[in-house]
Amino acid sequence: MSDMASTAPARHSSEVSGVLVDRIRHRLVSTAGSSDDPALASIVRDEAAVLADDVVLAELRREVAAELAGAGPLEHLLELPGITDVLVNGPSEVWLDRGFGIERAAVTFPDDAAVRRLAQRLAAGAGRRLDDASPFVDATLPDGTRLHAVLPPITAHPTISLRVLQRRRFTLAQLAPPDLAELLAAVVAARLAVLVSGGTGSGKTTLLGTMLATATPDERLVVIEDAAELEIDHPHIVRLVTRAPNVEGQGAIGLRELVRKRCGCALIG
Repeated sequence: MSDMASTAPARHSSEVSGVLVDRIRHRLVSTAGSSDDPALASIVRDEAAVLADDVVLAELRREVAAELAGAGPLEHLLELPGITDVLVNGPSEVWLDRGFGIERAAVTFPDDAAVRRLAQRLAAGAGRRLDDASPFVDATLPDGTRLHAVLPPITAHPTISLRVLQRRRFTLAQLAPPDLAELLAAVVAARLAVLVSGGTGSGKTTLLGTMLATATPDERLVVIEDAAELEIDHPHIVRLVTRAPNVEGQGAIGLRELVRKRCGCALIG
């Protein structure tokens, strides 16, 4: 079985799920109904009463729930083992990365409008605005996933990039030869400034978090990030995360301001 085939969801209900989503969304709005799982299951069963197969109904309920509250057609991709990135370059251009390079996913959207709706819903879930007046967004979703989305006319088609955080922790011995691991630990112990650089997915965040974990337990770590990504096995951590402006363009807090406010800390990551 090819990699593309292995990423394809069950397609037996794809032809009707889009229509069902519209009908169910309208029904929820018009009746002020709840979108919790029991209520949604009941509505799906009512709307798809012509389908007697419980397996089909269960799949439809999953797809409709993903369309209403999850990542839509991308939801099952985000659940794949080892997934790091899901990329949408247009309605028929969906790619993913499971740690072995970019590969094509057997997932499509009906049109640009469907990609745009998903991008806007994800952005709204992160408390950000995405529309003609503000056609790009870089945000963190509630589960920690990084979202980057762009709308036309900046790009030809609405695009979505989702970076899935890997929560696995390592030791320096697992990441570097003994001599280098000892050197990196010594850098942290001496509180030296260090720059960790590299391409996307090269392991910068993993290495930095592992280095900081070597700090002695009596150290207080103040970690300043654009998004809460670092995994650090240490008992005393204070996390500060930047804040984007709200829809009125107010309330932004940047890295410079956070560093200035916390310049007296023992270590800044």
